[in-house]
Amino acid sequence: MTPPRLGLLLDVDGPLASPVTRSINISSIGHDLVALANAGVPVIFNTGRSDLFIADEVVGPLLAAGLEAHARVFAVCEKGATWFEITPDGAGTVSIDESVAPPPGFADDVRTLVAHQYSDLVFYDDTKRATVTFEQRKDVSSEAFLGRQHEMDEAAIALLNARGFGARRGTMDYPDASGAVQYRADPSIISTDFESLVVGKDFGAARAFSLLEGTSDMPLEWRTMGDSRGDYAMATWLHSRGERVAHVDVRPADGVPETAYPVLTAGDLIHDDAGAAFLARWVEMLTDESLDDDDLDL
Repeated sequence: MTPPRLGLLLDVDGPLASPVTRSINISSIGHDLVALANAGVPVIFNTGRSDLFIADEVVGPLLAAGLEAHARVFAVCEKGATWFEITPDGAGTVSIDESVAPPPGFADDVRTLVAHQYSDLVFYDDTKRATVTFEQRKDVSSEAFLGRQHEMDEAAIALLNARGFGARRGTMDYPDASGAVQYRADPSIISTDFESLVVGKDFGAARAFSLLEGTSDMPLEWRTMGDSRGDYAMATWLHSRGERVAHVDVRPADGVPETAYPVLTAGDLIHDDAGAAFLARWVEMLTDESLDDDDLDL
């Protein structure tokens, strides 16, 4: 069997699901994801979202677009803490890494904090299993949410610290040899996750790789896709293993860091519009071996 040309490791919010509607465009993105998967391209979602969100918002569009039994599709959720296979029968059994769960009582603390002080801005995400998350309400403007996000993050961190656990906002690469900091507050443009320092998009990438190994031939090269600086960790992890990889940044206005691998953008397109453009290009590449991402002219 000829190894697949590409393997896809994809963030969901932003590149695939609109940050406004939080849903996937079935006619374009859903169709192209399935076309790629049915053609033998491994498709793995590496997201901070919960397994229930992916089951509700992603699995349905894939099934509706005609996902076939031989396709290799997996969901790695909560940045590696939970995972499951996606087949024509739907979402498979969810596995959970209990070692990265939040401290007992912290989830209730944040749920109460949201209900009593910030319910006009956010809701508590009850679908998470190993992460504590609040998310911007759909009827709230981005400006209103982002204007008070830091305040909300610090209030939740104080609750975690009060339980005797060290935490800090935005500690993706925070070196702490003493072990005093065990948790991070990881903000995005629509939410904040409070999570173990162990999880992350690199941890999710490692989980994805282990799910794929042994299923069939591994891809010759990879494409990762995301809308935040933390998403680059997927490509960095793959590159560190010696894999050929390029990363697609669908929100490059935040700044494109220097990397040891190519970084691709879609001109003026951002978020799921950029994601849709690249998926369409990769579908073209299935039948035209002369095409590459360098040919994408938007």
